[in-house]
Amino acid sequence: MTVVAKPVIAVVGAGLMGHGIGQLFAAAGHRVAVYDPSEDVRASVPARVRSIVELTGQDPAVMERLSVHADFDEAVSAADFVFEAAPEKLKIKQEIFERLAATTKSGAILASNTSVIPIGELAARVSGRDAGRIVGTHFWNPPYLVPLVEVVQTERTDPAVVEQTIDLLRSVGKVPVHVKRDIPGFIGNRLQHALKREAIALVADGVCDAETIDLVVKHGFGARLAVLGPMEQSDLVGLDLTLDIHKVLLPHLDRRPGPHPFLEQKVAAGQLGMSTGRGFREWTPEQCAEVRERLGRYLLALAHQRKNGP
Repeated sequence: MTVVAKPVIAVVGAGLMGHGIGQLFAAAGHRVAVYDPSEDVRASVPARVRSIVELTGQDPAVMERLSVHADFDEAVSAADFVFEAAPEKLKIKQEIFERLAATTKSGAILASNTSVIPIGELAARVSGRDAGRIVGTHFWNPPYLVPLVEVVQTERTDPAVVEQTIDLLRSVGKVPVHVKRDIPGFIGNRLQHALKREAIALVADGVCDAETIDLVVKHGFGARLAVLGPMEQSDLVGLDLTLDIHKVLLPHLDRRPGPHPFLEQKVAAGQLGMSTGRGFREWTPEQCAEVRERLGRYLLALAHQRKNGP
């Protein structure tokens, strides 16, 4: 498998994540082809990419390196790396990887942006050497602002593919991490949803309300998470103290094997969150807009700080 100086990139799926992944590579000087089966989605890509370019203050020439395609084979045939960003449906993704294995160059690396589905399951229909070029690349939303990408290795992934993928991601300013075992949720979502499970249980058990959960996280341990990870914090305070705390605390944490009934009841009642005006908390359109704007400003400031230094 040869290393290409400036690999050609293809993105399959131009929805929530796909257009941002395409923009990321175009901004770094790569030629990018984006495919989506929906005419409406394809038509919206230039405007959505342009808004990212304007938000981040990039050169508008980025737009010249990105093309949008209605033909799958046309979009991926010249690619050295293909990033799949289709809906989070196993069957759809399996079909895409089958097709990619048959239509891409033999040396092209095929990556999935799935956030929780094991990569081996997505590649189950692909056999032989083609399976060795499939890898997971879990970007975080929005991909042009959040630096982390989890690079997930399956039992069949060629180690050289992992290495080349990490090198490519690092070259465009991302922080790639190597996930050595292909498990559901990888690393980040397992940690994130372990926290959510306990948060939901605390609210359901009447310990506090949802707003209090968010205040505790944002103004407590969450305030230091960006600069002090959980393993660093454990070593900082001492593993003996950590062990003493675990002996008291862990037996009382929620350990149910499936989703909490409180969450299931919310969904069944149509209380889906900001999209419906009510979830764990109640939301007005103005409050929803404020949260999105606050998050965007914060991530943009962090991205500028990371690029330009303190």
